[in-house]
Amino acid sequence: MSITGTASGQRGIMLIAVLFLIVVLAGLGLFAVRLDGGQQQSVNLTLRAIRAQAAANTGIEFAANRALRAAGCVPPTTTFNLTLTQAALTGFNVLVTCGHTTHVVGATTYNVYTLNAFAQSGTYGAPGYVARSASRIVSAP
Repeated sequence: MSITGTASGQRGIMLIAVLFLIVVLAGLGLFAVRLDGGQQQSVNLTLRAIRAQAAANTGIEFAANRALRAAGCVPPTTTFNLTLTQAALTGFNVLVTCGHTTHVVGATTYNVYTLNAFAQSGTYGAPGYVARSASRIVSAP
């Protein structure tokens, strides 16, 4: 009888343990890659949403400037489109609606402008679609 010999039933047990370890580590690696990809997509969508809000605010600022400086919004409701082509807002389309009413307080007549902007980029239903809106009321005597 030899002490250094192995029993024939124990051959290959390390191979099974190593294969199990490889499968487990490969699964963990795949999970980490998928998790990282999901986080990157979430960051990209958040950035596009922030840009869409900035595009809507740009439409509001443009309409406020037009209404207050150029006596815009005549007739009482005006709608116009803006296609933004500068820097991070490239590709956003903004639909701006401007409503106008007048109010008399004492001897002063105030022009009140109700501004609404809807900014969007991409095709509705597509993964990259994003849209935001903004509203503001401005007045001037």
